[in-house]
Amino acid sequence: MREVILVTSGDLRLSANKACWPAQEELERKLTQCFAREGVVVKRAFPVDTGAGHGFISSQRMGMDIFSGIDPDANLVFATAAWQYSHHVLPGMRSHRGPMLTVANWSGQWPGLVGLLNLNGSLIKAGVKFNSLWSEDFNDEFFLHGIREWIRLGSVTHDLSHVRDLDVNALPADAANTGKELAQSLQKRKAILGVFDEGCMGMYNAIIDDELLNAAGVFKERLSQSALVARMRTVSDDDAKGVRQWLNAKGLRFATGKDEKTELTDAQIHEQCKMYIAATRIADEFGCDAIGIQYQQGLKDMVPASDLVEGLLNNADRPPVRGEHGKELYAGGPLPHFNEVDECAGLDALVTNRCWTALKLDPSTTLHDLRWGEHYQGDGIDDFVWVLQISGAAPASHFVDGYRGASSERQPPMYFPLGGGTLKGVGKPGKIVWSRVFVEDNALHVDIGLGSVVQLPEEETMRRWQQTTIQWPMVSAIFDGISRDSFMARHRANHVSIAYASDARTASQALATKSAMFHELGVQVHLCGLVNFD
Repeated sequence: MREVILVTSGDLRLSANKACWPAQEELERKLTQCFAREGVVVKRAFPVDTGAGHGFISSQRMGMDIFSGIDPDANLVFATAAWQYSHHVLPGMRSHRGPMLTVANWSGQWPGLVGLLNLNGSLIKAGVKFNSLWSEDFNDEFFLHGIREWIRLGSVTHDLSHVRDLDVNALPADAANTGKELAQSLQKRKAILGVFDEGCMGMYNAIIDDELLNAAGVFKERLSQSALVARMRTVSDDDAKGVRQWLNAKGLRFATGKDEKTELTDAQIHEQCKMYIAATRIADEFGCDAIGIQYQQGLKDMVPASDLVEGLLNNADRPPVRGEHGKELYAGGPLPHFNEVDECAGLDALVTNRCWTALKLDPSTTLHDLRWGEHYQGDGIDDFVWVLQISGAAPASHFVDGYRGASSERQPPMYFPLGGGTLKGVGKPGKIVWSRVFVEDNALHVDIGLGSVVQLPEEETMRRWQQTTIQWPMVSAIFDGISRDSFMARHRANHVSIAYASDARTASQALATKSAMFHELGVQVHLCGLVNFD
């Protein structure tokens, strides 16, 4: 291998692409130097657009046109230092025949790792062969060994020994029976995922085809985000004020100001309270068991962010919403919300809700971006600690001190022009079950494992927050028995779902029950890391 062709994808939003370009430019410089030391020339497939101020592919059409000029047998490198829309490059990569390598910088600044994992998951769903690597400085032994292997063989070997298929006969009898009964109940009285527009930010890996989803007893109610805006207009000011007063009484702190363009305002929060009520009423009207709001394109130009709404919906303890006839809707529990309409996370949330409720555990759950992480030593911790973040959709019960320990801060203007608050807090320490539903070989799969959320010292938490997105909630997580690189090599998505258990024994029981339910629904279950049922 003497030459590689480099492509990259960015956001659809010019503001994001301009802000993230310096990090991408630095990545490409280091990557080019690394290849040069191995005697390989890197050629960009398209020039930097100096007028636009960046060198990202910024639309699907642009990506298709660029790939039409690339030799389909060329050695191809996709490199990213930022969040990117995978559908910009997926058409070209689906038809490319030559060896392909996806690469990201190991950084929390802009979520390049999140973008990488989204593309990887999309390629896996599409059945496209590729290899993947990541590095902090492109000079570490892990990366150099991998890049040399790819140059020599066109492939990279990763350690995936932490993954094993579920042996359903090894499950404890009580968990197996409970999971089977819950699955049979779901298939008898089928469930509905309310989908407010599909395919958020090009996340092909987040869409489950109806044929696969329906076989599990779950169906989609396809809803329009324009209907959500219309329903918001029917919510009274008094009802919206009631939500705000409920949150104030719970101790949630709103970091408000006066400048609509850069600060969180009371008017934005008021609109978010209306959205919370409107979404709940629409879900009830259509009999939905869980819902997903895309927000992002379209809705971001109409109303403030949906993230505070999503965090409230995912929490068992939340402001009451009443229907037209005065009945409280979804009383006593969460209305599971799958952020960014990630239908894989939606199915996961539905199953978690049934299992955790049956086990009398708090069923509040959420997905997070697998954002970044570093090894941490001290305070009884000596392990790789991941930074998990999502843009405000985490439930308050997952935070230290719940609502009282949480705040709502304005979403970054770069992504959210009309503002709106997040639901921000620090993940409380405790045992978790993590999981990810994904599509591979035209079948539904789930990876599932055990882990812990740890509480880092305040200064370390702040350091990590300042290297990511400080307005968003943050969870410091350890995945039991899985190294950083093994987790990255295996994970089929940019998102990971988590739910808390009261202790290690209960977490094991919950994982077993959830695995049994998935198995009975026809989902192929893979146990990851240190999992045992003794």
